[in-house]
Amino acid sequence: MHVTTGRLGWLRNAGRLRDEDWARRHRLLAMLLAATVIGLTIFGALTDGLTRSWLFTVLLVLPCVLAAARLPGRRLPSVAVALGLTAACGGFVAMCHGLTEAHFTFFIAVAALSLYRDWAPFGMFLVATTLHHSVFGTIVNDRTFDHSHHDIALSPLVWAVLHGVAVLLAATFQVVGWYLTAAEERRAQENLDDSEARLTIAFEETPVPMAMIAPDGRLLRINAAYRTWMRLPAQLPDGFGVKDLPITAIENLPPLFGELIQRGSDQQTRAYRRHDDGSTMWVEVHSTALHDRDGRLRLIVVHCVDVTAMYRHQEELRHQVRHDSLTGLLSRGGFDQDLAAMMAARPGPASILYLDVDRFKSVNDGSGHSAGDLVLRSIAARLRALVPPGALLARFGGDEFVVALPGGLEAGAPLGHAIVTELAEPLPVAGNVLALSASVGLAVTADAAHAEDAVLAADTAMYAAKRNGGNRMKVFSDQMRVAVHERIAGEKLLRQALDGDRRQTLPVWFQPIVSAATGEVMGAETLVRMRTPEGEILGPNRFIPAAEETGLIVPLGEHVLIEALRHLVAWRHELRYVSVNVSPRQLAEPDFVPLLADLLAATPELDPQRLILEITETALLVSSVDVQERLETIKGLGVRIALDDFGTGYSSLTWLQSVPADVVKLDRSFVAGLADDPKKTSIIQAVLWLARSLGMSAVAEGVEKEADVAALREAGCPMLQGYLFGKPMPPEEFAARLQRSRMATAP
Repeated sequence: MHVTTGRLGWLRNAGRLRDEDWARRHRLLAMLLAATVIGLTIFGALTDGLTRSWLFTVLLVLPCVLAAARLPGRRLPSVAVALGLTAACGGFVAMCHGLTEAHFTFFIAVAALSLYRDWAPFGMFLVATTLHHSVFGTIVNDRTFDHSHHDIALSPLVWAVLHGVAVLLAATFQVVGWYLTAAEERRAQENLDDSEARLTIAFEETPVPMAMIAPDGRLLRINAAYRTWMRLPAQLPDGFGVKDLPITAIENLPPLFGELIQRGSDQQTRAYRRHDDGSTMWVEVHSTALHDRDGRLRLIVVHCVDVTAMYRHQEELRHQVRHDSLTGLLSRGGFDQDLAAMMAARPGPASILYLDVDRFKSVNDGSGHSAGDLVLRSIAARLRALVPPGALLARFGGDEFVVALPGGLEAGAPLGHAIVTELAEPLPVAGNVLALSASVGLAVTADAAHAEDAVLAADTAMYAAKRNGGNRMKVFSDQMRVAVHERIAGEKLLRQALDGDRRQTLPVWFQPIVSAATGEVMGAETLVRMRTPEGEILGPNRFIPAAEETGLIVPLGEHVLIEALRHLVAWRHELRYVSVNVSPRQLAEPDFVPLLADLLAATPELDPQRLILEITETALLVSSVDVQERLETIKGLGVRIALDDFGTGYSSLTWLQSVPADVVKLDRSFVAGLADDPKKTSIIQAVLWLARSLGMSAVAEGVEKEADVAALREAGCPMLQGYLFGKPMPPEEFAARLQRSRMATAP
């Protein structure tokens, strides 16, 4: 019983069409029915068949056409079409005098009526067809079948049944196709419903605000996160679009959605401000456009991601990059960017003030780095109070600060003097009162393109102020400009030389160091030169200052050290030692001692004591590392230490006692004119006596006169160096000089 009921239910409802689909199919079948009247009339006119059969058929079909167009619902109009098609098919058969081929129209009508997917018109047509064949086959047999039942021993009812069975079988296959199509559509609909359900869950439950927007701006669908984000009600009125979004919630969103509709697909980031609390929200908007087969825009799917936290983190990182962590002032990178922006916004000259705290190292050494940090913060606070609005203030590192302000000397000079005066005031730090001062350099730049040169020029002027005793301001002059250009040119040449074949571009020369007693060449000082692309040989004064300032002295010093060791190995039977100058920058490098150890390990045949590293007294004073410890480590490798330019520093005798030096090199200022100056003789004798008592040897530099040689011998100086014995020379010439020295001193 349940099975029968289920099948009848399927028969009533299977494959039920949507209203618009049914209406479209019914309109087609109704038009087909109306066309049969025209077709029968044309057929009758061509075959002289406009008889009573034609007239009777037309009078039956026309009411069915009218009923199909006027009756309400689905069943009655479709039944009217079925009856009309039955009448049209029967009339065509009658007009053809029962021709068997004319009966094919019934099969065409069966296929046509199956478009309704409804049992009522389908069943009505089968019943009406059977009645037509049986009734008209009996009454007007000659117009129903093309043979007489008197000729064949079969009743017209039998022919009616045969024709009805044939039509029924055709209808059965139509029903089977109808059923299979309905089952396939049902499965497709189930899959579609399942996909839509998953899409709905994903769309509704995602925490990301999402919206589907029609091309006309209507909101087709929004999820819960979007409703909450935009503060919208659960149900939106019909036709609600982006133009209706409340601007009291978030600004600029409707215009942005308008842009998305115009562009179709885009990805943008916008800042929106809520009116109720004034907070700024950063939103990343992603959109995807969906088009139909003809390329027309169907809808846009929009994702709105709140990226406020990410943007705030990026802002923090940008702030850290652009600002000094200790003082909060601009960093060098931030200063360069803002200086370019300031000069672009305010055409005209700009003043650059470069200042450095005098003797700041003594603060760190005497009070500790924490006190030094407090001093830098206090200086930054004082500078902020002095710098006018619109000016830039930056810390370039260490105790160096830079100020940039619009205007020429008339604007920069008063501020520079004010800075010098302010920083000369006592500074209370950690319970102590420190007396500080600053050296300030001032330069003016006319345009942004030369701003970097102006910073370098102000730096140069600052060093000039520091060389003049500090606590003052110096304005960059043309003479200083020449020095700056030479320094820039020297840096460029040095970089090119370091990038090339260093043995060719940076040749190492040697100056002999001789025995005061015999004149024999005992050692040599290693000195570097530069060969330009044009073949010119440049002295160290053309590129060493640039190397010191830029840090290129580190790779340059490494090259000189490697070359010195290479030649020392080559001259191991002719030369006792070579000395190599080490800059403060090199000495402070953490990789310097490991590099030295690796080079010595690579030449096991070399006695490390044949290598002497020359350290200047001023280098010891300004070095930021523990010099004593580093020099002891170097001596642990077997390398000897020489204290160069002795007597030009601040506390020479103290350094002789504390620095583990093996050799003292007397500065040329004490040697020149020694024979004619008794005071110099007394100083030389005192230094030599102290060096001997500490177990050190001594070398007198800058010896150029025979009289000075005699005076140095008399004072007891063992080793001499100067132009009198030879200028710095290439290795080939020095090798020849060694040969002459050996021959001259040979027994």
